[in-house]
Amino acid sequence: MTSPPSAPDTDLEPTRPSRRRWLWIVSGTLAIVVAAVSLGVAALQLGLPWQLGENDRNHVYEGAAGSQRYQVHLPPQHDGTARLPVVMAIHGCAMTGYGWNSMTSTTQFNSLADREGFIVVYPTQLISRNVIACWSSADPRHQQRHTGEPALLAGVAREVVREYDADPARVHVAGASSGAGTAVILGVTYPDVFATVTSVAGGEYGLNQVDPDNPDATPPLDTARQGWAQMGDRARRVPLLVVQGEQDEVVPPLVGTRLVAHWTAVSDLVDDGLPNGSLDPTTKTVSVPGAADRHAYTRTTITAPDGSSIVEAYRVQDMGHAWPGPDGDGRYTDHAGPDASAIMWEFAERNPMP
Repeated sequence: MTSPPSAPDTDLEPTRPSRRRWLWIVSGTLAIVVAAVSLGVAALQLGLPWQLGENDRNHVYEGAAGSQRYQVHLPPQHDGTARLPVVMAIHGCAMTGYGWNSMTSTTQFNSLADREGFIVVYPTQLISRNVIACWSSADPRHQQRHTGEPALLAGVAREVVREYDADPARVHVAGASSGAGTAVILGVTYPDVFATVTSVAGGEYGLNQVDPDNPDATPPLDTARQGWAQMGDRARRVPLLVVQGEQDEVVPPLVGTRLVAHWTAVSDLVDDGLPNGSLDPTTKTVSVPGAADRHAYTRTTITAPDGSSIVEAYRVQDMGHAWPGPDGDGRYTDHAGPDASAIMWEFAERNPMP
């Protein structure tokens, strides 16, 4: 017995173009979402076009170690008649150079630069390199000359000097948190590029080797020897400014104390290759009392017999993990602390490259 021929499944054909249209709609929506997220990330990290000031310039450095985005702020004094100093400001984790929660707004360096006449450089870390935009100061691969972030940032500094005819003897670097660790690394790996280093809430070269539960197992002299060795035949005393909050729970005060001892030992080793106190430094500490809306702090200076700076350290009472200053704008600022930006610039002015 034969079965009657089955009727064609007419319900199947109309669904195919419908499915295609649905896939096109989904694909188009995903593309729009991805583009919007990408633009949002770019806006957060790199700033919006209309946020670019008249005297700001965005650049991308290309070198053997890769590429690095950065912004330059030019003061009114940049008129071709004088070679101006340069300050490189390196942000910390969960910050940017010139986008959201930026080093630009935190430090207010641009206003200071316009008054004092120096160029400011703001490199920015991409989340494609670090998901929370930290610099890799704890990674040994980024603690060497000619490689990684030190090579990129030194390349940026050299490019700025060349592009804007700046003074190569007055290029300074300042950093916050992980950016402070990177600034210290730059002082070790490129002492021929950076005249001074400023660390706000940062640590020593090779801090990743120090066990936070047993820091005494790695004395500051151990990491100082490594820093001095990394300097090689470029070794010189690089003046260091340290700013540390006494209530910092991210970078504890002990880290700041170690940094001072570490850098003093590096300078001692630079003098004659031995940790023997041959520099015969002088240490002085001055206390500044607090007020109703101001934190108390101490200022310690460690100087060589000729009066030149080895280390200056500010310890700020009641301050946490922050860049102190009255005008800072950002998540990691403390308006009751001393003006770290002005202190940094005064320190830099006194200490050009020999």
